[in-house]
Amino acid sequence: MKLGKAVVKARFVILIAALLLLIPSVLGMISTRVNYDMLNYLPEDLDTVKGQRYMLEDFKKGAFSFLIFENADEKTMREASDKIKKVDHVATVLNFSDIADGAIPEELLPDKIYNAVNSGSSSLMAVFFDSSSSSDETISAIGEIRKISDDQCLVSGISAMVADLRDLCEREEAVYVAIAVVLAVVAMMLFMDNWIIPFVFLASIGVAILFNLGSNYFLGEISYITKALSAVLQLAVTMDYSIFLWHSYHEQKAKCSDNKDAMAAAIHETFTSVLGSSITTVAGFIALCFMTFTLGRDLGIVMAKGVLLGVLGCVTVLPSMILVLDKPLAKTMHRSLIPKTKKLASGLVKIFPVFLILLASLAFPAYYGYSQTNSEVYYDISKSLPKDMANVVANTKLKEEFGMSNMHMVLVDSKLGSKEKRDMIDSFKKTDGIKFALGLESVVGSMIPEEMLPDSVKSVFKSDRWEMIILSSEYSTASTEMSDQIKSLNAIIKEHDKNGLLVGEAACTNDLINITSVDFATVNLISIIAIFIIIMLVEKSISLPVILVAVIELAIFINLGLPHYFGESLPFIAPICISTIQLGATVDYAILMTTRYKRERRLGNDKRAAVVTALETSIPSIVVSAMGLFAATIGVAVYSDVDMIGSLCLLMARGAIISMFCVILFLPAMFMLFDKVIGVTTIGFRAKKTIQGESYENKE
Repeated sequence: MKLGKAVVKARFVILIAALLLLIPSVLGMISTRVNYDMLNYLPEDLDTVKGQRYMLEDFKKGAFSFLIFENADEKTMREASDKIKKVDHVATVLNFSDIADGAIPEELLPDKIYNAVNSGSSSLMAVFFDSSSSSDETISAIGEIRKISDDQCLVSGISAMVADLRDLCEREEAVYVAIAVVLAVVAMMLFMDNWIIPFVFLASIGVAILFNLGSNYFLGEISYITKALSAVLQLAVTMDYSIFLWHSYHEQKAKCSDNKDAMAAAIHETFTSVLGSSITTVAGFIALCFMTFTLGRDLGIVMAKGVLLGVLGCVTVLPSMILVLDKPLAKTMHRSLIPKTKKLASGLVKIFPVFLILLASLAFPAYYGYSQTNSEVYYDISKSLPKDMANVVANTKLKEEFGMSNMHMVLVDSKLGSKEKRDMIDSFKKTDGIKFALGLESVVGSMIPEEMLPDSVKSVFKSDRWEMIILSSEYSTASTEMSDQIKSLNAIIKEHDKNGLLVGEAACTNDLINITSVDFATVNLISIIAIFIIIMLVEKSISLPVILVAVIELAIFINLGLPHYFGESLPFIAPICISTIQLGATVDYAILMTTRYKRERRLGNDKRAAVVTALETSIPSIVVSAMGLFAATIGVAVYSDVDMIGSLCLLMARGAIISMFCVILFLPAMFMLFDKVIGVTTIGFRAKKTIQGESYENKE
């Protein structure tokens, strides 16, 4: 009670402090850098990541883009090349005429290279940047190039995608929050018992969201997925805590003569209950931090922090607001639209064997669909973007007109012999899907000694440590053909230079595929074990964690199994995140019902009466909570043009509803079936005192 009394006494100070803290929070939010490149979250010890670092250190080449010019003659191309070379952070510009900067007669250059960079009325120009793919410097340079070309050329490559994605997300993010807020308000106004309390909830949660977004400044940067989803997720997940405080406050008002005493008692009760409930949610998010792909850590830390700030706001800022607005709140009460649920609860428990049969019938197809969905995800980020996005149009044109889908950079020892390098390049050219190989050896061959080349030419392909070979691939990122090609190329590289490296978007994505398949199993297992242990400690039971996790896991299997049966492909990050988020966020529904069921059994009620009461009292809270999560995410899912974000929100919205039905229908049936097992394996489950002269066991 000390916390409750302290909050009530300091309510005005709390509100003033919260308002003042919003200033640094907003400044921190604005100053936090956003990373739009998923490949930046790969582990630093991968060869592909090391190779990118060497490219930047030795060649001053980080990002790479192809520019596609339409109806441009040689003069136009040279003028454009000269202008682009002057753009800050452009390291090298290559087109057919620039390959040797005039040092090599064009007639000595291979026809295959000419044909590769010219197709009908279109011509290619390659641009290397001296900064990384997603750095602010590269994105700024991409913008400058587009201005210089006056929309005369299309810009392909991951940096152009990052630039377009950033612009799209910055336009849409405010709309995401607005949609989530409006739909959450509508849901709460329908299912709550007061017309203005939803706005009070949103004001309190909004403060916690701004605190969370502002404190991200100390992380250095966050991913665009984290930025886009954190506010919506925090709103949806922490709404329960506000609802709990409101209901508790009303219960205490009936017992206390003074509303301040009622609020102090409500804060104490809420903090105790919400703390236990929030731990499972935090555990789900913390499990993401164990991903090798560090995007999980990014999202996990921000959301775990958001949940804890949500709990803190629920027992400090929200009570202060409610007390200050107590009179207008009292005047705007109305009857909740949720009907009495006693008959429904009795009816559902009466036919519980039907739900056990339904549960058993759903288990295999749900798990099968779930396992298939995990193998049907896509890793090519461009597939999650609108087809009319400038970068997507450029990549499509590059593939259709030039037969290029990807560029590989090969780094080999600069001291490797000329014959060895020529043999290697010949092997590259014979590899399926390789359109051409471009390096010093392939450009000049044996006709012109390397020593005769000017430094301006050699520096493009050679440094003190490394020599670079550029390979053009016809295969798409993350395709089976690309995976096989990468294996073949790596085998060729290691045959000629055991320290040689394959670098590029496709190679990085291939590593991403390999590590996330392991991450999925690891994160899922950690989240299940962590939440199992938490429930075991909270409920003092061995059997209850198994039952609760099994019910929610079934809901997850159904949710993630549906895309397989619907013929849909999800972005790779979706199953990993949803399996932990849905488990952590909706297991609370099961804990709520379980706590009441245990309480009724301890009071000496028989199992049917206990289950009916638990179900009857839990349905309103579960429905309101699930509808809040659904409302906060479904609008974003429908609106978003970025499939990475839209898919995650759709899965969260659908998962909330599926979890709601699984808990309401299947959990009571499990209690009825395993009541004796629960009694034996749960501390304090049976009544300790006799009731009206009969022992608990006799009463049953």
